Amino acid sequence: MSSVRVLVGTRKGAFVLTADGKRQNWEVSGPHFAGWEIYHVKGSPADPNRIYASQSSGWFGQQIQRSSDGGATWEAVGNNFAYDGVPGTHQWYDGTPHPWEFKRVWHLEPSLSDPDVVFAGVEDAAIFRTTDGGQNWQELSGLRQHGSGPKWQPGAGGMCLHTILIDPTNPRRLFIAISAAGAFRSEDEGLTWTPINRGLKSEYIPDPDAEVGHCVHRIALHPSRPNVLFMQKHWDVMRSDDSGDNWHEVSGNLPTDFGFPIDVHAHEPETIYVVPIKSDSEHFPPEGKLRVYRSRTGGNDWEALTKGLPQQDCYVNVLRDAMAVDSLDDCGIYFGTTGGQVYCSPDGGDHWSAIVRDLPAVVSVEVQTLK
Repeated sequence: MSSVRVLVGTRKGAFVLTADGKRQNWEVSGPHFAGWEIYHVKGSPADPNRIYASQSSGWFGQQIQRSSDGGATWEAVGNNFAYDGVPGTHQWYDGTPHPWEFKRVWHLEPSLSDPDVVFAGVEDAAIFRTTDGGQNWQELSGLRQHGSGPKWQPGAGGMCLHTILIDPTNPRRLFIAISAAGAFRSEDEGLTWTPINRGLKSEYIPDPDAEVGHCVHRIALHPSRPNVLFMQKHWDVMRSDDSGDNWHEVSGNLPTDFGFPIDVHAHEPETIYVVPIKSDSEHFPPEGKLRVYRSRTGGNDWEALTKGLPQQDCYVNVLRDAMAVDSLDDCGIYFGTTGGQVYCSPDGGDHWSAIVRDLPAVVSVEVQTLK
């Protein structure tokens, strides 16, 4: 029988949650790296035993951790991402007279076919790649040197490259999102980049039709239709049917179109999920009711999913990397909260239950479906 492994990054360590295909009885392993911020944990699609984690500290700096046995044991890798003597900073020597500093790795995206190849998105916004399992990293400098770079601004969480998507039909095509710059696409595995923000409207920048400067919170795609992208923006849920060349709003009847995560059902490419929160200044569910919203029509028509979720006095948030889906026949949906709960729905969102409670604030949730 198939099983699932849920990888949870929190403000104070990482947790590995496992269950069989029924997704009812869970085993909890952790905390791994207790006391450290674990911004992202993700497994390799090419090797179910390979997992990478971003371990960060404001004092000791950034470290990449790698497991080759499904999270049972870990080893520190990333020689040129290591602590360099200055608390909380990292000096990247890019050939210029003055090294460039970055704060942390926000997102790790392993290759679809090679467990030793991983992309990393960092703050301040840049993208790196390793081809030797994380031991050494190279910056794909075409992004940071893009002509629009001087117009990028940090969002409330920093100027972070927080989303990396790989087109499964064309691995040389990458999509990324930066807060607050927007979305970009590469056709050559990250060497050069094109902004893909036409149709986005942002009232907080002088030119609402600007090519860059938009605060994109998250983008998602379905593997069978990589030209169709969905976006949760700083206000507005958006959709593109042409690989990001043009976007249109699909917020429809949502109670608020502000939120962070967005994801797509594993088997239904028109079924998408978001978690609205009240506003950009009040990061909690409207009316104190935790509700996931599902659209089965690719946007515009949304239904609230509430069974098993707290419907009063709930004031948690769900961050951008804290939602994921598995690929079992009955698609499971997962998300974690800043209150330390991780919820699972084994039936596409109809019913929810908490896998764990009282973890540190959850930063990221990823799922591996194991055969």
